[in-house]
Amino acid sequence: MSEPAGTRAPVLVLAVGNPSRGDDALGPELAARLEAAALPNVEVIVEFQLQVENALDLVGRERVIFVDAGTGTPAPFELRRAAPTADFLHTSHALSPEAVLATYERITGEPPPESWVLCVRGEAFELGEGLSEAASGHLEAAWQRLRQLF
Repeated sequence: MSEPAGTRAPVLVLAVGNPSRGDDALGPELAARLEAAALPNVEVIVEFQLQVENALDLVGRERVIFVDAGTGTPAPFELRRAAPTADFLHTSHALSPEAVLATYERITGEPPPESWVLCVRGEAFELGEGLSEAASGHLEAAWQRLRQLF
């Protein structure tokens, strides 16, 4: 944690994805746009995948938005509320947003901040590829919706 919880931005955008894997770059692409917009009171963190340590990033926040790409997501994207769920079916290196929220709840003893998941439909996730044409369109739609949230 780079700054004390009391001085943190009230809104955290936690973007997930690997820019080297085609449409998996959707999360980092949206994060880059948010960082360029330099919105006040918003911090952006980019990760390849969620980990239990990300629960500490939620301390001192009012709202968290998890941004990621998904293959089974309705096009162009899905925006939904997230709630803590201890779905530790994944390894400790690949957690769902709900599992991160459950970890936060477990370590702080408090409910997590208001949390949302913005999942953008991805089509192709091959190593070394760029965004697919379809995903580029989905990215634009998700960017417009994300801007409305702020």
